[in-house]
Amino acid sequence: MITIDSAALNHAARVLGDVAPDLPADLALKRFFARHDRLGPRERRAVSHAVFVYFRWLQWLPPRASRQMQLSAALELQSRFDAQPGSVKVEALAARAVPPWSAAEFDQPADYLRSLQREPSLWLRARPGKAAVLAGRLQSALPFRLESAPGGLPLAGAPCDAVKYEGAADLFRTEAFHAGEFEIQDLASQWIGLVAAPSPGETWWDRTAGEGGKTLHLADLMANRGVVWATDRSPRRLAVLQRRAARARLYNIRVADQAPRGAIFDGILLDAPCSGVGTWQRNPHARWTTGPGDVAELAAVQAQLLAEVAPQVKPGGRLIYAVCTLTRSETAAVAGGFAHPEFEPIGQHLLYPQILGTNGMFAAAWRRKK
Repeated sequence: MITIDSAALNHAARVLGDVAPDLPADLALKRFFARHDRLGPRERRAVSHAVFVYFRWLQWLPPRASRQMQLSAALELQSRFDAQPGSVKVEALAARAVPPWSAAEFDQPADYLRSLQREPSLWLRARPGKAAVLAGRLQSALPFRLESAPGGLPLAGAPCDAVKYEGAADLFRTEAFHAGEFEIQDLASQWIGLVAAPSPGETWWDRTAGEGGKTLHLADLMANRGVVWATDRSPRRLAVLQRRAARARLYNIRVADQAPRGAIFDGILLDAPCSGVGTWQRNPHARWTTGPGDVAELAAVQAQLLAEVAPQVKPGGRLIYAVCTLTRSETAAVAGGFAHPEFEPIGQHLLYPQILGTNGMFAAAWRRKK
């Protein structure tokens, strides 16, 4: 249980004062901690917890109360819900826990709505075959095995190295982290790597690599052999990816602003920019900053990116489309609109967050005909 004292409450109120349309809560927290670098891991965890609980219960809070009073009210609601989830009716969750427009875009069963109001699970990815060893070293951790996909895409026998962490230690300060023994990566994101299923010696392209969570997983699944090209529009993100690759001692990753012109690949992973609806449990502020216009705009971008990368898949190669959202416009509609005659579908699946305690995620896979 996270203890919130008056100092943490005041810090959280200051963070809320910084949040703006162009400064989301997670970035506001990061900047606040950079200015207050003397705060320890427990204090930072308490402040972050209070800020996210505030946005989780935002529509229940008295609008004219001070931020400290609103934070206290949100924490009380969270405590009551954790002890007795039935204390909040499903009808109230449907009306207040999600924005009104979202109901038309994806199904919202009771277990999904309740999952949004809980603390998210923390997942780690151990190095190949080392999940049980890592769990033993860290304590308060349990290895997890995904025997097969919960539907749609076959993953029987896939090497899942996920570990669920339930402790309170600052993982970034552990010896195991600095030795490159694990990455902090949500299980749903790890699932995408298993869907891709790259083989050692192949050549892959992670088209929108970001800071490289999925890139590193592809490289590990390839046993440090072959090549994974990682591209992104952000030089800062690519620099983070390079540092992570060095710590993990993965040498089969090539970082660039774009893939080699004319190159073809055994597989392409398009982890496309999306509305992030699947992360609403972990990032509740995003519930109130995303709208249907964003979804429509991003769906168009996703379809365009799929069409752009498809010609660079080798005959017999695989194309993987992934988004951490649940909206029909960005999942089934985009996948259904990809009607390329040279590709045959392998399968698709929408992973709801309440199923395994993960982010929400969609994946679709195709194989280019030989």
